Amino acid sequence: MTTTTEILLIRHGETAWNAARRLQGHIDIPLNAAGERQAAALGHALRGEALDAIVASDLRRALQTAQAVARHRSLPVQTDAALRERCYGAFEGLNYHEIGRRYPAEYAAWQARDVDAPVPPGARVGESFRQFYTRTVAAIRHWAERHAGQKIALVAHGGVLECAYRAAQQMPLSTPRNFPVLNASINRLSIRNGALTLTGWGDVAHLDQAALDEVDQRVP
Repeated sequence: MTTTTEILLIRHGETAWNAARRLQGHIDIPLNAAGERQAAALGHALRGEALDAIVASDLRRALQTAQAVARHRSLPVQTDAALRERCYGAFEGLNYHEIGRRYPAEYAAWQARDVDAPVPPGARVGESFRQFYTRTVAAIRHWAERHAGQKIALVAHGGVLECAYRAAQQMPLSTPRNFPVLNASINRLSIRNGALTLTGWGDVAHLDQAALDEVDQRVP
């Protein structure tokens, strides 16, 4: 019997490094105050959504966001390091200007979307975009297969959203990104017969000012 698995793919709430355009990668940065409000509003918006599993990247910004979703239901948050953001090696912790100044050749290849270009190693060995895409799409498929026919929430990172969008739209990895990957956004996909399909993207209606004000009023 053919089954359809529904996926809510969610990007974590804002961090201080997001606001400063500083590359996080695998550095474990928590949500800032704005991100905590976003996560709370997200959790409230999804409180009536029937979910069979919640899975998050093991980095704190994703885990905190997933916990806000889990707060409204009796589901544990499972973690999976395969849902982490791309590892950027020596780029991690730097802003774009600093990367361009310190690593001009590698920065140029990155900005030109050379999907096989390596990044210089730092505290960790970085991934090419193709390696990152392969890892994250495989992780999404793994959880979809594990919960075949169910509805699951995967809470991850901007780069993971980009990879999922490209996979669903069969979009070449080397083309510029012309779609949003928004903090605390709800993005909907489905998998049927192995095919990943986009059913909704970039929903942030729950982050309008009225919704955030309502979150503030609920906080004791």
